[in-house]
Amino acid sequence: MTPFLRTMTVVARRDFLAIVATPTFLLFLLAPLFMLGMGLAGGMGASQLADSARGTGRIVAVADAADLEALRAADARLRAAMPRPPATLELRAATPANADPVAIAHEKGSDTYAVMIGALAAPHIVEREAGGSAGRYLALLAGEALHSRAAGPPPPVTPRFEALASGGTSVALQQSIGFAAVFVIFLLTLLLAGQTVSSLAEEKGNKVIEILAAAVPLEGVFLGKLLGMLGVAILFIAFWLAIAVVAGLIYAAGLDPAALSAAGAAPVPALATAPATGWPFFLAIGFAYFVMAFLLLGAVFLGIGSQAGTVREIQMLSLPITIFQVAMFSLSSAGASAPGSGLATFAQIFPFSSPLAMAARAATDEARGIHLLALGWQALWVALVVYLSVRLFRSGVLSGRGDWRFWKRRLR
Repeated sequence: MTPFLRTMTVVARRDFLAIVATPTFLLFLLAPLFMLGMGLAGGMGASQLADSARGTGRIVAVADAADLEALRAADARLRAAMPRPPATLELRAATPANADPVAIAHEKGSDTYAVMIGALAAPHIVEREAGGSAGRYLALLAGEALHSRAAGPPPPVTPRFEALASGGTSVALQQSIGFAAVFVIFLLTLLLAGQTVSSLAEEKGNKVIEILAAAVPLEGVFLGKLLGMLGVAILFIAFWLAIAVVAGLIYAAGLDPAALSAAGAAPVPALATAPATGWPFFLAIGFAYFVMAFLLLGAVFLGIGSQAGTVREIQMLSLPITIFQVAMFSLSSAGASAPGSGLATFAQIFPFSSPLAMAARAATDEARGIHLLALGWQALWVALVVYLSVRLFRSGVLSGRGDWRFWKRRLR
């Protein structure tokens, strides 16, 4: 191992143990419990995203051209009489291209709750959830259309219901998953990356950083501190992931398989919806984006924080960075609520919002190759930010002053 790598490894291990091997680290692990208010705020934001995405939901009726106008008029009457109208009705003329109701139900771009096809007196209704309100509404719609055209008593409607084998893909829930990914990455980076500045302030106060600067290259100290805090962040995530897995196993063990089989449905319908890229890829790429976001923000915190001479100055310098990170969260959240829009594209390209926005895209877009390109783009910016932050770190540590005049010194 080269002296530089040895220095980086030693500093990383030292910083890692200095945080983990303390009683206060337990309080740090339990910090999410004290941030329950922020979690509730994130949940409300995800709920709002889901509500806005439900506007893309639909029910589809495929009928003969002669029946389309009767169905449209019947739909208008029923909606006027119902206090809570169902999803938007989409009417299609019966053609060979519209002959498969299951294919229509799985079309991408919107949530399809039910599809009706065939004669109005005996329609075939394919619905996402067995016994759902969308399928019953289509049967009622067929009966109302027949009633409006019949001179005498209308013929009875005998629909044939069929539930999809899988629940399909919910755009609303996928967007909620995307927002949750943005919120979790933002919360973790804001909570964990800021710890790098705290350790730096302590070492500048007791002159330890000056001893390190005299003994080893400062570049190795900088990268060691950054990687040490990344190790703490990974341990933090592993701790809560293990708790989530154990809680899930306990919940699954408490379920009654016989009752679930009789119900014919999952205990929690939301769990049947997966991200567009699938859970394994989504979790893996989400972790990779968290690492990129942490390295970007941690390097900025270390570089800027090294210019301060006191804890108060560090707090003053950290505030603009935190405000900027909140702005990136707002930008990524707006992009997550409008996939494919120009705003979402900008958030995915802008380097400091790219990890959050691309994690949200993984929930709604099934393309996977684009994420490798995004990781490469973010890695370039991580290298650039680390390069500049190392220079600032060297300048701030070697000066040993907090006069905020680092821009007058030549960065070398």
